Amino acid sequence: MAFIKMTDLDLKGKRVLIRSDLNVPVKEGKVTSDARITASMATIEHALNAGAKVMVTSHLGRPTEGEWSEEVSLKPIADNIATRLAKPVRLIKDWAEGGFEVAEGELVILENCRVNKGEKKNNEATAKQYAALCDVFVMDAFGTAHRAEASTYGVGMYAPIAAAGILMTEELDALAKALANPARPMVAIVGGSKVSTKLTVLEALSEKVDQLVVGGGIANTFLKTVGNNIGKSLCEADLVPTAQALMEKMSARGASIPIATDVVVGKQFDANEPAVLKAANAVADDEMIFDIGPQSAQELADIIMQAGTVVWNGPVGVFEFDQFGEGTKTIAMAIANTKAFTLAGGGDTIAAIQKYDIYDQVSYISTAGGAFLEYLEGKTLPAVEMLEKRAQV
Repeated sequence: MAFIKMTDLDLKGKRVLIRSDLNVPVKEGKVTSDARITASMATIEHALNAGAKVMVTSHLGRPTEGEWSEEVSLKPIADNIATRLAKPVRLIKDWAEGGFEVAEGELVILENCRVNKGEKKNNEATAKQYAALCDVFVMDAFGTAHRAEASTYGVGMYAPIAAAGILMTEELDALAKALANPARPMVAIVGGSKVSTKLTVLEALSEKVDQLVVGGGIANTFLKTVGNNIGKSLCEADLVPTAQALMEKMSARGASIPIATDVVVGKQFDANEPAVLKAANAVADDEMIFDIGPQSAQELADIIMQAGTVVWNGPVGVFEFDQFGEGTKTIAMAIANTKAFTLAGGGDTIAAIQKYDIYDQVSYISTAGGAFLEYLEGKTLPAVEMLEKRAQV
């Protein structure tokens, strides 16, 4: 991937518009989890330290275009950043048409870009308005790179220069390292409730990886495929032929989808439900599978320890309930301890990483959900395509 890096540019005195992903949870006017702000600060601080006139915008929530409200205001985010920088940060409301000045070394936050008319549909006039505000456009919101919007794609096509921010660059470098030229053996762990939502990811990875570990509800469909009774477990019976085809395709090239030999079951989805360990072929009709058993978890841990690259998206059990979290915990600990290059992404995966306190032991944690999955699928992300096009000009 060839794109211009913001860190290679002289930004002194330049008007720099940064599209960050600051879509964080806010409650009663306060940011409740600021991981995305932390991830975005390197790019913002680099531009400030370079003496640029810095403008940052982001989306927050799902506003209706043309309708601003307190609920979708970036004020809590501006306050959070002001505290980090220990100086006031101006928040500019109606900014698309300009009419404001920014000093060298100053940061202003431009209100929720999704309130602007024409943003979501990548309207050309809106994109050109954004582009007119800056000398350099910096795309740093990998989390929205899979959407072609005025603030993620259009502005970059019309701005004098379009470059990747520090976070965007790190994301793309990590993904390329894990997927374009991975150290072998390559292992992918894909969990989730349904095969259907991850089917394209499973199909794309089945052609690349040496072992494809399936977890959660997805694994139940594979357990059924090999002839096991899965009781009342979450399962998509209509996708059994698809699971069969994936297993056969991988087997034909000497790769595999490991299937659990022991499972942890319960009779209802409840925090107080007792966990019962069973052989995978001994699940009763009134039971549900909520986790993999210790034998299966250890087999997966051994695979991870011998891997060269591990991509992790999704837990292997209902880890929110401790009694059904041992499988995910075992995998998390193996990922923490392996010498492999490890790449993790997705909301549930990050929640597991935080729960088992292995944040600093994963090689790279992607802040994105949808964009991360689409990249795993082998899709071209619009914002990445834009950066590549602009690098050739």
